[in-house]
Amino acid sequence: MRRRTLLAGAAGLGLAGIAYWQRYRVQGLASRIRARLRRPRSVGDAVAAYGPEARARLRPGFAAAGAAYPPAAVTLIGLKAERRIEVWAPGPSGRPVRVAAYGVVAASGGPGPKLREGDRQVPEGFYPVTALNPNSSFHLSLRVGYPSDEDRELAAVDGRTDLGGDIMIHGAGGSVGCLALTNRAIEEVFVLAADTGIAAMQVILAPRDLRGRAVPAVPDGAPAWTADRYARLHAAMAAFAVPGG
Repeated sequence: MRRRTLLAGAAGLGLAGIAYWQRYRVQGLASRIRARLRRPRSVGDAVAAYGPEARARLRPGFAAAGAAYPPAAVTLIGLKAERRIEVWAPGPSGRPVRVAAYGVVAASGGPGPKLREGDRQVPEGFYPVTALNPNSSFHLSLRVGYPSDEDRELAAVDGRTDLGGDIMIHGAGGSVGCLALTNRAIEEVFVLAADTGIAAMQVILAPRDLRGRAVPAVPDGAPAWTADRYARLHAAMAAFAVPGG
């Protein structure tokens, strides 16, 4: 009897998990259908549509952290293992403070940098935000500037070509090297990016949270230069200390 009860409980949890992820797949499909049916819109159109509610949700986090809104700069930290994106802005002393955090609802690949088209890897390293897309098939999106100049230089040394691209932080749906948030979350990030200006934004993508931990080992199959990149990610993330963390 106890065994049947445990099996029934496990089955229930499994079904609940499937339902949770299926919800975001359906949400992503609906977003793609709407994107194809609607007329093209500008960044200004999207900000006008989502800005008031997004700012109302964002401002309490900024106020609690003592950060101005809109901020002078924004750092997005993407943690692959934890499936989380953190939002950091300058605090009262000028040091970065965390003002928001979002769960990643879809991502692909595993630890290790992105090396080529089709490897399904989320990049690892330091990147700009190069564009805002208000007509994304996944509701809204921010383009991450992969491959960077450093990525291209290392690829040339390695003899790699066809590095891939089109890496986005976008709304609900699937992922092939991108990071998907809920539609509600991407509205906040998109409006924040528009209000701040993408020239004042940077993205740090790491295999996992490196704060208070040793530099991770290079994953199997990753190039030797990954060790240097992990060391630099480890050093950079020390500036983004989570209170009590």
